[in-house]
Amino acid sequence: MSPLIASRTSLATSLMRAVHSRVDPAPLFNDTWGDRLVPASAKAALRQRVIDRMGIRISVEVEAGSEALDLGLRTNAAYADVILRSRYTEDVLKRAVARGVLQYVIIGAGFDSFICRRPAWAEGITVIEVDHPATQRLKRARLEACGVTLPRSVEFVEADLSMDALGTALARSSFQADRLTFFSWLGVTMYLTREANLSSLRSIATCAPAGSELVFTYVDEAIFRPDYPVDESLRRLASSVSASGEAFLSGFDPCTIGDLLLDARLFPIEDLDGNQVAARYDAAGQNAFRTAAAAHIVHVRGMGS
Repeated sequence: MSPLIASRTSLATSLMRAVHSRVDPAPLFNDTWGDRLVPASAKAALRQRVIDRMGIRISVEVEAGSEALDLGLRTNAAYADVILRSRYTEDVLKRAVARGVLQYVIIGAGFDSFICRRPAWAEGITVIEVDHPATQRLKRARLEACGVTLPRSVEFVEADLSMDALGTALARSSFQADRLTFFSWLGVTMYLTREANLSSLRSIATCAPAGSELVFTYVDEAIFRPDYPVDESLRRLASSVSASGEAFLSGFDPCTIGDLLLDARLFPIEDLDGNQVAARYDAAGQNAFRTAAAAHIVHVRGMGS
């Protein structure tokens, strides 16, 4: 990712949540903020990529317009993962707040809209967004352009986590290390090296007290093997994000990640693959999610030092 360009994947995932809320028959949440926050220029660029990818089919299936972008996003290999991880994370966050969590740290926040649609149960918590400077500056400019006034309980921290430790970044904020905290880290680990991911996990475990929680996503490291029977759409996704300057760099082995988490002083509560999450939230298949077993979401609790 260029240090001067906002993350394209963060813009696309924001639009995916909006499309899901507007188009899918059984939405798991209501989040159309991407329609407002993502700049028109970014939408046009994404739409053109869809037309280029789908070719002649686009003129047959939809008119060249906003419907083309909606279709392209809904058929993207990451679509189901983006929707399911968003719902899962906020469900876990709600339970964490009920048991006393007072801070919510969104690592790699991108264009996440939680601060714009904060539910009543989260009114009393502090929300700290941590992200790459270029992405965060565009988001803040878009929030201002949309007339969004944020409360003092929302804070932004610029950090490149491929080089900065999370604890160092949070030290530049009002983050209180003695308060129970909930961390989310979605759609990020695959773009970092294994060493950077392990460092971040250790940092999360040590910068908040025991009982704090984290939900994060990862991809099965087996997808990097040439003989892995990966879904072709997932292979195209990896190729596409690589061409955009945001290549997949690493994953974890589902069979051994539990030991790695325990070594980092994080207790694994749940590790679900894409199919398992879909079975929980869309058992009847109303949304026709196309999921991947290689996509995982994990819920852990800090054990303290």
